[in-house]
Amino acid sequence: MAGSKESESSASLPRWDLDPVFPGFGSPEYKAAKERLAKLATEAESTLAVAPSPGEDTGAWTVAALAIEDEVAVLYSTLGSYCYARYSTATRDEVALGELNAIEALGLSVKRLSVLFRNALAARRDKVLALSKTDAGIKPFAFHIEEELAWQAHQMAPELEDLAADLLRSGGDAWGRLQEAVSSNTSMVWDEKTGERKTLVALRALAFDPDRAVRQKAWKLEIEAWKGVEIPMAAALNGVKGSTISLEARRGWNEALDKSIVQARITPKTLEALTSAMEESLPIWRRYFKIKASLIGVETCAFYDIFAPVGQAGGLDVPGLPGGKKWSWKEASDYIVDRFGGFDPAMGDFARRAFDRSWIDAEPREGKVGGAYCMYLPMAKAPRVLCNFDGSFSSLTTVAHELGHAWHSDCLKDLPIALTEYPMTLAETASIFAETVVFESAISAAAAAEKLGLVEGHIQDGCQVIVDILSRFRFEKAVFERRKKAELSAEEYSALMLEAQKSTYGDGLDPDQLHQYMWAVKGHYYSPGLAYYNFPYAFGLLFGLGLYDRYRREGPAFAASYRQILRETGSASAVDVTRRAGCDIESQEFWKGGLDVFARQITEFGNLAKK
Repeated sequence: MAGSKESESSASLPRWDLDPVFPGFGSPEYKAAKERLAKLATEAESTLAVAPSPGEDTGAWTVAALAIEDEVAVLYSTLGSYCYARYSTATRDEVALGELNAIEALGLSVKRLSVLFRNALAARRDKVLALSKTDAGIKPFAFHIEEELAWQAHQMAPELEDLAADLLRSGGDAWGRLQEAVSSNTSMVWDEKTGERKTLVALRALAFDPDRAVRQKAWKLEIEAWKGVEIPMAAALNGVKGSTISLEARRGWNEALDKSIVQARITPKTLEALTSAMEESLPIWRRYFKIKASLIGVETCAFYDIFAPVGQAGGLDVPGLPGGKKWSWKEASDYIVDRFGGFDPAMGDFARRAFDRSWIDAEPREGKVGGAYCMYLPMAKAPRVLCNFDGSFSSLTTVAHELGHAWHSDCLKDLPIALTEYPMTLAETASIFAETVVFESAISAAAAAEKLGLVEGHIQDGCQVIVDILSRFRFEKAVFERRKKAELSAEEYSALMLEAQKSTYGDGLDPDQLHQYMWAVKGHYYSPGLAYYNFPYAFGLLFGLGLYDRYRREGPAFAASYRQILRETGSASAVDVTRRAGCDIESQEFWKGGLDVFARQITEFGNLAKK
């Protein structure tokens, strides 16, 4: 904790309270929600499957169909999120896994309704589109209707979509759960004398340790552990990518990337502008690693040095906070609430509710998945955040990141669910903006001795979202190309990962000490419904920095504008939302503006390193 030499005991860290959502799997509330969803899914088919009659009131039908869609989505999203929340904090819990499977089974009917809804809209296309421009009750859904019609053009016949959804439960989704179960439960002996073991999640966390020997030991053990499970991991990734290729081809997509661009609500021109700007920035990141290598006393950084702390990176010597290397949970929560409130009092009040109402599960423990995420539960109109808090400032900013997602959902909570479904690109914008609010406040108040570590921490995070994300993007493109022809072996996956890492990190990292198993570490690769779960992070980072720059110029008045931008994210394309914010995301120059922030910080980092 801040001012303490020891890490905060995991026992003092919070676990989330899910009872306000459902008191348990056996509760009447949970059972009633499941029964209502099953009944509604059956009853709704008669409305959505009927072709329009000559005298049909299309306006009334559209309103009724949208209402059915909303109730089904609220129930299904809440049930699914609740089950996953229970499962992801206890991956060995057979009851949680069983309920997750049961909701997935119910999801077959839900997905069928989605297919029927799109087909029914298409059967009434001209009339519905006309009403979406004139009818007051339908007009707010104009973008949603147009998007659903666009997805309908990439839909198989209902019976084939039914089959695909059913097979997904025992295919892509199951492969993804295998990755989660293996990564959260596989462990290695850390101390031969005591027999102490560390899970893969715990070994990854040691990448932040100040002792290079500890980081190197953890890296070697992690590589060894992944080597021991590489065959099932390769089989899982083959299964996910193979099924994606087959299904998207049948749905009329030329490439999985084409679908990902549409899911992100951007254009190919946007993605080209973004990735080309990222590629041009690589030399500045390699310069950063060379500066860091000199600071930690090595000729060239290894992969396990990426997160090595420099300077006084753990604590902040600011009024009301003693200096030190670790933060207690209370200090971290108070700090985030105060910084959020400094930007927007409503955002600060929201963060305080999140901490006080046990919306956050922060305790690392065996069986809990690694990393962090935020989920929203529509029936409860409240989010839940999962993280693995270790007391570092980086861990604090992770909490701020996820609470940025949570604040985004809170800004939309009074809207129909169809108008709250924003793309990954804009989701990451909200989280990055929240992180930036915390970081900029920290750096402005930091003592001179702490600035080196804080600046480096921000550059480090940016490097992951630009350099590492670009390596992941290149890796996934290569995988899809190879997977079209044949299954890949674990050795081939590792070779492609090393090639991708070398192409982006370049001479910034020791080519003999990279991480060939990052394809097994990152659960994003195992998402069957969302390929290229990478470039949206770069989009969010750079657009978030652009919004923060606007806040600098406009001051406190920007808080209201920011809330409005968040509210619009479910009702327009990313191109339109960003255009309204004064940004041209199809221009490479726009993205260079955000990257220039890091270029300046790397120069500052170099100057601080000389002092």
